[in-house]
Amino acid sequence: MKILVLNCGSSSIKYQLWNMSDKTVMAKGVVEKIGLKGSFLKHYKEDGQKVTLEGEILDHQSGIEYILGVLTSKNHGCLKGLDEIDAAGHRVAHGGENFSDSAFIDPHVRNEIAKLFELAPLHNPANMKGIDAMAQLIPGIPQVAVFDTSYHQTIPDYAFMYGIPYSLYTKYKIRRYGFHGTSHKYVAKKACGMLGLDYNAIKIITCHLGNGASITAISNGKSVDTSMGFTPVEGLIMGTRTGDLDLGVLTFIMDKEEIDQQTANTLINKHSGMLGVSGVSSDMREIETEAWEMGNKRAQLALHMYHYRVIKYIGAYTAAMNGVDLIIFTGGIGENGPETRQAVCENLTYLGLDFDRTLNDGKRGKDVVLTRENSKVTAMVVTTNEELVIAEDTERIVSKR
Repeated sequence: MKILVLNCGSSSIKYQLWNMSDKTVMAKGVVEKIGLKGSFLKHYKEDGQKVTLEGEILDHQSGIEYILGVLTSKNHGCLKGLDEIDAAGHRVAHGGENFSDSAFIDPHVRNEIAKLFELAPLHNPANMKGIDAMAQLIPGIPQVAVFDTSYHQTIPDYAFMYGIPYSLYTKYKIRRYGFHGTSHKYVAKKACGMLGLDYNAIKIITCHLGNGASITAISNGKSVDTSMGFTPVEGLIMGTRTGDLDLGVLTFIMDKEEIDQQTANTLINKHSGMLGVSGVSSDMREIETEAWEMGNKRAQLALHMYHYRVIKYIGAYTAAMNGVDLIIFTGGIGENGPETRQAVCENLTYLGLDFDRTLNDGKRGKDVVLTRENSKVTAMVVTTNEELVIAEDTERIVSKR
């Protein structure tokens, strides 16, 4: 089965074409600046060769037309025709309380996703554009929605509820949903397979650290708490997002700066976090260079804040689960940031975590155990692959029909 995996953002489309017979990526790429000047498609062939195609890409349907065109082109493609694509799998940000698993997209599921637009106004509408475009361009193709939130539907009510009037929960479904579910589930299961552990019988804390970041507590194979909440803003300090913030601070800023709700939303999502504190960048590599090579005090502060928040959440989730057996680092920073991993792990000695710097130093983008054999808690790096999860879920669900 050949599956096209699509991740549609507001102005971009990431794609991968998977051959599920041997779990290989036949091609991948990204369409950038949809509806803007200078839009382009960057395509990577199976051998790694890169092709960049520029053109006027006005909307998501045009973008997917470009993708399908390059996949079937004589010069750059790997398919003889579109009929070789057996199914499409879509990353969908929000599944609300309706979806505890990935779902075959039929009219009912499509309508349910549309109802959730107000919970994820920046993501779900863009995801839907990809779904509708594929339906138009390859009529009848089986499509599957894989939700960022579905893995966290096992979180108990006392953990997902906020301290607001209960009527607001029943009326608007305001609660913690969590995100990055496909990544948290994937790396937890992958780590257990590598270590020969029973995923359904241990306590795991997964740290997905990237420009967007979240931490999840997993007990006996189920997500029991996660740091992102009603939106992806809550929790850890991120590249441009505030993370946890006293709500009184936001209303105070709105009053003093005389800004409206939309501007405030942009402030906490786009101009805060590591970028806002450091004044340097949202990129951890640039912040670390400024902090330690240039002596930039604000960059140093941002790093200390980032590390502290990760340490604090690990401690909180260890307490909530009454222990932890395995701590996993993944995502762009988790996989490629030995400095961050060291700063966190060396503050977890109270758990009996015996961190080995030699195992950590210089390790980037590799699966590796970071603790010595006698460590009471195992820490490790596990590379994530959310696109593979989407492809596997798509194959599983389509094969049942």
